[in-house]
Amino acid sequence: MDTRDIENKIRRLREQIREHNYRYYVLNQPTVSDSVYDQLYQELKRLEQAHPAYRSEDSPTQRAGAPPAEEFERVEHPAPILSLDNAYSVDDLQAWIKRISGMDERVQQSGFTVEPKLDGLTVVLHYREGVFVQGATRGDSEVGEDITENLRTIRSLPLRIPVSAEGPEAPEELVVRGEAFLKLSDFENLNQRLEEAGQRTYVNPRNTAAGSLRQLDSSLTAQRPLTVSVYQIVTGTGTPPETQVDALEQLQAWGFPVPDYDYAANLEKVVELIEGWQIRRDRLDYEIDGAVIKLNDLELTEDLGVVGKAPRGAIAYKYPAQEVVTGLEQIRVNVGRTGVLTPYAVLEPVEIGGVTVRQATLHNFDFIQDKDIRVGDQVRVKRAGDVIPYVIGPEVDLREGGEQTYTPPETCPACGQSVEHPEEGVAYYCVNLSCPAQLIRNLEHFVSRSAMDIEGLGIKIVQQLVQEGLLEDVADLYYLEKDDLLALEGFGEKKAENILAAVDQSREQDLARLLTGLGIRGVGEVVAADLARQYGSLDALQRAEREELEKIEGIGPNIAEAVVDWFERPANQQVLGKLKGQGVWPTAQPAEDPQEQSLTGKTFVVTGRLESFTRREIKEYIQDRGGRVTGSVSGSTDYLVVGENPGSKLAQARARDVPVLAEQELRELVEGADHSE
Repeated sequence: MDTRDIENKIRRLREQIREHNYRYYVLNQPTVSDSVYDQLYQELKRLEQAHPAYRSEDSPTQRAGAPPAEEFERVEHPAPILSLDNAYSVDDLQAWIKRISGMDERVQQSGFTVEPKLDGLTVVLHYREGVFVQGATRGDSEVGEDITENLRTIRSLPLRIPVSAEGPEAPEELVVRGEAFLKLSDFENLNQRLEEAGQRTYVNPRNTAAGSLRQLDSSLTAQRPLTVSVYQIVTGTGTPPETQVDALEQLQAWGFPVPDYDYAANLEKVVELIEGWQIRRDRLDYEIDGAVIKLNDLELTEDLGVVGKAPRGAIAYKYPAQEVVTGLEQIRVNVGRTGVLTPYAVLEPVEIGGVTVRQATLHNFDFIQDKDIRVGDQVRVKRAGDVIPYVIGPEVDLREGGEQTYTPPETCPACGQSVEHPEEGVAYYCVNLSCPAQLIRNLEHFVSRSAMDIEGLGIKIVQQLVQEGLLEDVADLYYLEKDDLLALEGFGEKKAENILAAVDQSREQDLARLLTGLGIRGVGEVVAADLARQYGSLDALQRAEREELEKIEGIGPNIAEAVVDWFERPANQQVLGKLKGQGVWPTAQPAEDPQEQSLTGKTFVVTGRLESFTRREIKEYIQDRGGRVTGSVSGSTDYLVVGENPGSKLAQARARDVPVLAEQELRELVEGADHSE
């Protein structure tokens, strides 16, 4: 390769890596896997080392990341927030130790720490006199983005140190470095909630964490279950720790969450530990892409300095990527328990991390379209821990011309009814109350305590009744007879009578509970109570127009459309007819004049164990006086009502300056408003 070819090769690699840095750090939309990026980076680094005449200050190898986005205030770090060089083999580790040992003989006596390389977003946290005052992203290692308010929403991040009164006194000034990330279990739960709400789900935990921390509205960040792990003291007043083990113990004593770590006296122990982390990798509740090996002697680390933009005293051992490329044979659709249609890929069987994978999620239909994923494509698939394998995207360069584009279904694959797709939403829904794919979940919800509250009908009995063909929709509950139940395994006279009595008693439940039980998309307990007060009967509600519904506080276009569409479905009308035929047709008293209700227009959240109310009673107490009760603290919350052991909602309310009421104070608020009228 002549000099011009070398120069052109270096230029192209720099352009590629800059683009990937921008998509990864700024847009949070990476287009290549970590392993592909590492290959490009290592190739550029090798060429620059072999041809130093072509080195440049603006090369990606001379930077630690991407410049901060313009939407955030810039924060200058008190010291460079460096990245690490990578090792991919034991030989690489040996070469690293040999290299730094030649610079300073103290390396042989230092020992090492081995820490998991968390796959999240680096954060820099500033404390003054023990109080958290500022937080920033790493940015370009010199300057980051101010994300203080977003970081404040992370419950694992201490807002004051020491957290415990027994902890050591905090220094006057302290800056620490850590990683913000999502646990895999929290990530799965988050996606499940988003899917059930018909919102766009996320592809992977790392991008979700990064995107959440870079929200301009911190209330959105607060809805994401982020956590943080702190592993370095960047700078601070007072006597610094002498070793990395001391530093981690000091951080932990102040109340910071720190990563699991091990001490190794020599390279042999380091190798044993990193192999152990790799074996445990699939069992962890968080993603790691390697292990970080650090000299334990921090003074030695400081003396060794940096090379390029990486400290000489630490290195990242990268594990093989948990990604593969395989063929996409089919795209099928699963109907979830809430009626959401979710596409999944049927793959050519492939092994990922020791597990044979035959299926992988495709997230949603917009994802398929946005990524232009086609049947017959070769696709990149990732599996990490116990997370369901997911498709990252197609390998477009491997297409041969026979691949087929995919069109979302117009009818439900389980029941054949037409599918609903709100214009402003991502999800496709089947809203047929009798859809067999949703029947067990619909019944479970219908009999739950928040809906018709039918005691004795647990999930196992519901499944048994469905499997025996006794229930084809929720209305069939009211057509059950004693002989039907006595014919089932495990049923005696008493059990059958108790269940039938509970079903019969539920006929007396109010309209709001029935509306909740019907499972109309977006109609939970709060909206159901609003609709019941407004319309008074199902007869009146099913005649309501979209525009009319949208005028009700808390009901937007999507819920209004969902309500109207639900009542227009012939299958749902059939279920309503069966309910009415069995006398399950409650009406509500006309709403009082809003001007005469003491809590009209006020939104409440309730938390903790109450003394004089059950949770159901306090909801009714507030709703009967015109108030609304929601499940989470937000910008629209007017009051938080607290009992014993209130949990995180109390902290969220205080952070938002939401007034906090005890039970007696709530009564006084109501009585005071009544008296003033």
